[in-house]
Amino acid sequence: MFDNGKMYRLFLFIKRTYVILLFLLLEIAALNRYASSTAYTQAKILARTTAVTGAVNGAVTDVGHYFSLSSENAVLTERLAMAEARLAAVAESEQSTGALSADDLLPADSLSTDWAQYQFYAARVVSSSTDKPRNFVVLNRGLADGIREDMAVVTPDMKLIGYIVACSERYSVVLPLLNTTFRVGGRLSGGNHFGSVSWDARSPYYVTLGELSKYADISRGSAVTVYSERFPEGILIGHVEEYALNSAETAYSARLKVAADMSSIYNVIIIENTHYGEVESLLDDAVKRYN
Repeated sequence: MFDNGKMYRLFLFIKRTYVILLFLLLEIAALNRYASSTAYTQAKILARTTAVTGAVNGAVTDVGHYFSLSSENAVLTERLAMAEARLAAVAESEQSTGALSADDLLPADSLSTDWAQYQFYAARVVSSSTDKPRNFVVLNRGLADGIREDMAVVTPDMKLIGYIVACSERYSVVLPLLNTTFRVGGRLSGGNHFGSVSWDARSPYYVTLGELSKYADISRGSAVTVYSERFPEGILIGHVEEYALNSAETAYSARLKVAADMSSIYNVIIIENTHYGEVESLLDDAVKRYN
């Protein structure tokens, strides 16, 4: 049975505080609507809150990844071996009279890239998700480490993850490939045909390459790399699993198997194109002048 005295006191409490309670409810509703309005807003809010939760998430993530150190060390060892081989090639060339060609130092698919314009930073994943339409990745590097928005983020073996969209002093937020608002150009291997890569939130293992010319030489297994000023050439997005012409037979749409395992990323590389700001400024000026 209800205690009339307690009910009366509860009624008096609500009567005295209903304005404050109503205000708090409206504030919560407004903040929730604001937070879910756009991917940019979500990233900004996530960057602010990460400064508080980052240390805890980082500790939990470190424990979880302790048991995967052997596979990560294998990747690092392989990359170290490649670096040592290139250093050995340089040392050998200094002792000979012949000149050292670019073929001796760089992979064949990146010889046209001016690597001098790129800066590289190592980082670790603090938190990430793959089960939402709008996923984000948080890294343990921020403004204090020289990290800025629009920097590219890739795996240690140069597979696409995404790019930076928000930073705090010690952390940064990545808009990854597995986010329905993410867009990037994708170039088909073996030619200069490119299209637009996006994710439909159906599977964390597949993305779509659309708007690809019907004249492209596409086949199952074809590699697709990033076509964007943010990234160096040769950053792998994935491989074609199936493809078809659209109803008007003017362009291909292809289903790509994502190269990076987005559910287990930990060590990452942040890449800054030091010319990116100049290019974007030039494009903005051109758009303003001729639109």
